[in-house]
Amino acid sequence: MTENETNTNYRSGYVAILGRPNSGKSTLLNRLLGQPIAGVSAKPQTTRKRQLGIVTGPDYQVVFVDTPGLHESKDKLSQFINSEAAFALEDADILLYLADGSSRPDAMDAKLAAMVNALEGKVPILLAVNKSDALDGRSFAANKHVYEGLLPGARTLAISASTGSGVEHLLNTLREMLPEGPQYFPEEQVTEVYERDIAAEMIRAACLTHLSDEVPYSIAVRVDEYTERENGMRYVHATIYVERDAQKAIVIGKGGAMIKMIGSTARADIERMSGERVYLDLAVKVLKDWKNNSRFLNELGLSNKG
Repeated sequence: MTENETNTNYRSGYVAILGRPNSGKSTLLNRLLGQPIAGVSAKPQTTRKRQLGIVTGPDYQVVFVDTPGLHESKDKLSQFINSEAAFALEDADILLYLADGSSRPDAMDAKLAAMVNALEGKVPILLAVNKSDALDGRSFAANKHVYEGLLPGARTLAISASTGSGVEHLLNTLREMLPEGPQYFPEEQVTEVYERDIAAEMIRAACLTHLSDEVPYSIAVRVDEYTERENGMRYVHATIYVERDAQKAIVIGKGGAMIKMIGSTARADIERMSGERVYLDLAVKVLKDWKNNSRFLNELGLSNKG
């Protein structure tokens, strides 16, 4: 038992970060940790499964759970993603609802807010209205007021995850809201996810960044090798899976131009995450209807089956 586990003034707990796709959850998590562990793209639906980010201070530990945004339940992948978000609602000590303050709430916000309100005050809620830098003050305030109406009684503050404005105040507010509890993880640990899994998400985020239309959402990434070579360079071999031959051609691009851009972006992100030089080797394969392939989803950790 550590000293913190016997300190009655020590506060700790799990904070589920909820919000519609592209509200900035992964950007906020990376900002809070001071290093990238979550794939980030300007397009929505970057996150597909829960990811822990651990922030430890002298008298507290916040375990952030970055959850996927809700999806239409059209395939087994979407059903898994929704179950990840629902599980976080039930398991959290605090719910951090991250709203996209650059626009008014949409139908997905209303659906998620209804899930939160159904808890009937069992879990404290902090509403953080993000992207305060994206609009003029009056327009942002008007949007913030509408979000407050969706979650009556929630504590509210404004932040910008991209610039860091208000994020320190957010962390201090969460620390005040935490219950007394033990230190769950060693103070130097920032996530429970393996580096190779983080690398896979960063490759997929690079695909989301560079590819247009619906192609990115038909992509899955599996890291097949993540090893250190004799020259001290990290060798990463990953396979990008798509659903159709036409999508494969788009991902590769004319003369391999697109796959080179994806690889360059992903390699830089993996190097920042790992602190090592990286040689990234990418392949592209077709696996039709992989979103409904239970065995494949299980391999990727995108299934509730063990």
